[in-house]
Amino acid sequence: MGTSVQVTPLSGAYGEGPLCYLLAVDGFRFLLDCGWTDLCDPSHLQPLAKVAPTIDAVLLSHADIMHLGALPYAMKHLGLSAPVYATEPVFRLGILTLYDYFISRRQVSDFDLFTLDDIDAAFQNVVRLKYSQNHLLNDKGEGIVIAPHVAGHDLGGTVWKITKDGEDVVYAVDFNHRKERHLNGTALGSFVRPAVLITDAYNALNNHVYKRQQDQDFIDALVKILAGGGSVLLPIDTAGRVLEILLILEQYWSQRHLIYPIYFLTNVSTSTVDYVKSFLEWMNDSISKSFEHTRDNAFLLKCVTQIINKDELEKLGDAPKVVLASMASLEVGFSHDIFVDMANEAKNLVLFTEKGQFGTLARMLQVDPPPKAVKVTMSKRIPLVGDELKAYEEEQERIKKEEALKASQNKEEEMKASLGSNAKASDPMVIDASTSRKPSNAGSQFGGNVDILIDGFVPPSSSVAPMFPFFENTSEWDDFGEVINPEDYLMKQEEMDNTLMPGAGDGMDSMLDEGSARLLLDSTPSKVISNEMTVQVKCSLAYMDFEGRSDGRSVKSVIAHVAPLKLIEETIDVTSDLCAYKVQLSEKLMSNVISKKLGEHEIAWVDAEVGKADDKLTLLPPSSTPAAHKSVLVGDLKLADFKQFLANKGLQVEFAGGALRCGEYITLRKIGDAGQKGSTGSQQIVIEGPLCEDYYKIRELLYSQFYLL
Repeated sequence: MGTSVQVTPLSGAYGEGPLCYLLAVDGFRFLLDCGWTDLCDPSHLQPLAKVAPTIDAVLLSHADIMHLGALPYAMKHLGLSAPVYATEPVFRLGILTLYDYFISRRQVSDFDLFTLDDIDAAFQNVVRLKYSQNHLLNDKGEGIVIAPHVAGHDLGGTVWKITKDGEDVVYAVDFNHRKERHLNGTALGSFVRPAVLITDAYNALNNHVYKRQQDQDFIDALVKILAGGGSVLLPIDTAGRVLEILLILEQYWSQRHLIYPIYFLTNVSTSTVDYVKSFLEWMNDSISKSFEHTRDNAFLLKCVTQIINKDELEKLGDAPKVVLASMASLEVGFSHDIFVDMANEAKNLVLFTEKGQFGTLARMLQVDPPPKAVKVTMSKRIPLVGDELKAYEEEQERIKKEEALKASQNKEEEMKASLGSNAKASDPMVIDASTSRKPSNAGSQFGGNVDILIDGFVPPSSSVAPMFPFFENTSEWDDFGEVINPEDYLMKQEEMDNTLMPGAGDGMDSMLDEGSARLLLDSTPSKVISNEMTVQVKCSLAYMDFEGRSDGRSVKSVIAHVAPLKLIEETIDVTSDLCAYKVQLSEKLMSNVISKKLGEHEIAWVDAEVGKADDKLTLLPPSSTPAAHKSVLVGDLKLADFKQFLANKGLQVEFAGGALRCGEYITLRKIGDAGQKGSTGSQQIVIEGPLCEDYYKIRELLYSQFYLL
């Protein structure tokens, strides 16, 4: 029987909502992402609430609200208690994203859906994996292997591959095939014929312009506004796509020697950049190589200033500037307030780099034509004074007294219960009042009989008196002193990593900027005041796609190359109709096998017969000499890589009409049927040309790109 696979989209399958899928593999239940929106509406989580207590593992793909925003709430209120798996950047930047969101909400409301402690608790036991690291699950998930691969959307972004009995389930949402300034393109194209591919069609109807032209148009739009005396607001996420935009601004400002100030404004901006500086190995090859040779860190930003409050902006007044501020939705955060300040000036520009979430102010401003006026709610937290402060203090005092009284009552009940149980368990130690000595009134201020109370001592039946616990020292000694085990004093690698880089358990002190931490630790009684106002939208509004997702044309091409057996769009049972069996290889068979190394694995051609040994299916050497098999070439050749390989060998090569032209006479064409329904993903390389010296040379070089079995 094949592996049982059921997929249920909980959110994000039929629109642009937050991502959340339920995947069951042979009864083991994965939660693929746990997203929410900036509106934080608990009613949107009803599908998740029904299944949260049954989840066995959570896989996180990206470090933004749309992929992990509901994780603290689900663990606090919905009964989610499964282990969480993510890459190191998703783990670190995910915490900062939620910290930034919580602080932004707390500044303007009595937000109580989750707290900083809930965020820490949600990320406390996250298992961090490296790209391409195979992690074998145990217990209920025995036989299941999970591995993260490059998604290309944001730092640490993940395409998850879940494997059971040789069948792959690939979860690939928000992937990007393009190589960017700080990220490599997705590794999704390296998968061939997975049993199931779970993906999205977010950009299926959009096509990208050339990257260089897009960047040029972006900078030109900013400079035009700045030169006219205006300012630019870029509503951005906390620690995701903003990193690419920061590098674009840093590069062009340096090249053009521009003097307009750029500010990166979130509650955790400095912490974000500090962490990103340590994640160079998760970035693209050019950044890593540049650091190895020159020790220059791409995120040592010289043209961008990181700030955590608006004080610096208020000093500049109306001077031209570029401000990247969270949140991208304009619902809360610095971006909301700055938009209100800038909107009534025609010389200013609000430039969106991603589509706004449904129901948010950002989405409202992105319609065509944009509104001329919008209603917004302005809120701020102020300290309590006068009668309000007095009433608050009285209420707090009443609550403290009630809690103290309740604690005292609980303690008395516990003592009574303890005394009752001890009296029964230690009868020999209780002195009966009838046999007690009566002291004289002159020598004691207490009248009547005095009992002796011995609490906490329950002596064994062999003893005659109470005794403190005694543990005999059984350590071994030699001429130099006590014999120790050196391993007891060595820190494990995980402990060293946690010491060098603070984790979620270290809490707010290590993850937040000083100003943000001071804000949250301020215990001054306060309240939130709000007022609605109408904002006249006179500033310019623009949208440029810097979301970092593959466009429709590329999505179709990648999916055709991957050629999954099944694509998921709705609740579906995708159990394979193929039968899978586990067999063991006999030692006699393996002694004659010659294997070749292929990446992290070894491959070999085996001729064998199926038999039984110790009641287990076993591959045994064939009883008769098998017929010779045709040679098999194993590998996946990309013509672009082969072109570079031939060029390095001194051959003149170029692409012409989808084929690779080599020299004057030889042409290579790649004929693949991986995109056709029912295919096996095989491909053919056709060499066209006369039988000349170049023909045989190129054929030999071509064969060298494959493993011959």
